[in-house]
Amino acid sequence: MLILAAGMFAGQLLTSTIWFETHYNRTLEIPARLFASRLADTVRLLQHAPDAAARNAVIASLGDARYRLHWVDGPPLSEPATDSLAQRATGDLIAGVIDKRLGEPIDVRLIDAQLRDDTGHRTGVLSLFDSRTATGDFHVQLDVPGAGWLDVRSNEGQAGMHMERSALVLDYLLRIYLLRFLAVCALAFVAVRFALEPLRQFAAAAQSLGHNIYRAPLPESGPREVRRAARSFNAMQHQLIESITARTRFLSAVSHDLRSPLTRLRLRVEMLTDTAARDRLRGDLEEMEAMVRATLDAVQGIEITEPQQRFDLDSMLHSLADDAREAGHRVQIDGHATAPLSGFPRNLKRCLQNLLDNAIRYGSEAHVSVADDGRRVRVVIGDNGPGIADAALRERVFEPWFRIAAQSGDGPDGTGLGLTIARSVAAAHGGTLVLNNRLEAGRIVGLDAELTLPRDDRIDGT
Repeated sequence: MLILAAGMFAGQLLTSTIWFETHYNRTLEIPARLFASRLADTVRLLQHAPDAAARNAVIASLGDARYRLHWVDGPPLSEPATDSLAQRATGDLIAGVIDKRLGEPIDVRLIDAQLRDDTGHRTGVLSLFDSRTATGDFHVQLDVPGAGWLDVRSNEGQAGMHMERSALVLDYLLRIYLLRFLAVCALAFVAVRFALEPLRQFAAAAQSLGHNIYRAPLPESGPREVRRAARSFNAMQHQLIESITARTRFLSAVSHDLRSPLTRLRLRVEMLTDTAARDRLRGDLEEMEAMVRATLDAVQGIEITEPQQRFDLDSMLHSLADDAREAGHRVQIDGHATAPLSGFPRNLKRCLQNLLDNAIRYGSEAHVSVADDGRRVRVVIGDNGPGIADAALRERVFEPWFRIAAQSGDGPDGTGLGLTIARSVAAAHGGTLVLNNRLEAGRIVGLDAELTLPRDDRIDGT
């Protein structure tokens, strides 16, 4: 838009002389008509004079400092100082007024016609800005029928009209530049918005693709270039889906193939007579099976394989809390969401379940608080455990397979994928997940997992 407006402004500067020329001619028109009327009356008086002495007396009586007349011998030899369009138009105007007043054509030749400013200087177009009462300066030679050639020099005013310089400049800037500039900017804004709409759709599609790989394909419509780009984007999305599907099938196949040898190893371990060796091998086998299950759970938990839909967050939280209470854990919920959310409920339930499990694992109870300000929902799931004093460690726990020892035992518990899955699900909803220590009197009394979900009904780009 700026480039277009700058180009329009530069072009207007080059063509503004047309406006100045038009305004100059309009300012000169009134003095020219007054001069032509006065000159026609002079010719009529000269035509009615009986002899040369009477004609000289008429010239002497009509002439003054601003209207000078004298006879010349033969046709005029003077040539017009300029042969511009303005000079020709002014000459035609004077001749036309005289012919109409006299009722017959006479030979009128305009030698010069210009404007004078207040100080009497002939400044041409600049007199439009240097004067409030610009006057017309005319030099004409005409053939008076039966009398000879008359040379006339005159300076005519505006007949009581005043030309305000500020009004002239304001009129020029407002009509020629400002209004046209605003009109061009408005049209350019609409045109640019229309031209960039496909890019906006591509940007929204690319952003939503990171949240939901299974979003609806882009419509392949519009100009040829847009259709080609949309077709390429949809092909890329299809290839990504195929790649993820192939990876999931591969992991599922590996998991299935590993179950048989693991089962045979478990049977052979149970047949060992050495109790200590049997217990050690049994623990290794259980850890291997847990890792295989966790890997598949991580893949299924991170992938978004369901359509976006609206769901009740409060019902989801209370359902998870009831399940935890049935297992003998204490869970308290404060606050509520003001309206249903738009997202992927199965994945979000997995995220909240992992956060509740962590709170219960590292503390004796879990406290859930919900705050909704209309733009985003903030869910804080806290425990009363030891927390994580190291800020870098609080970020590392989101890495796959990284585990911290639980309060209920000496060794690490879980698989180290729960927080990884939870943060991935939060990102798929356009939200965030952070861990913060809860302090009382400068002492850590627990850890809060803060999940923030925006209220955005366009996660999938539709």
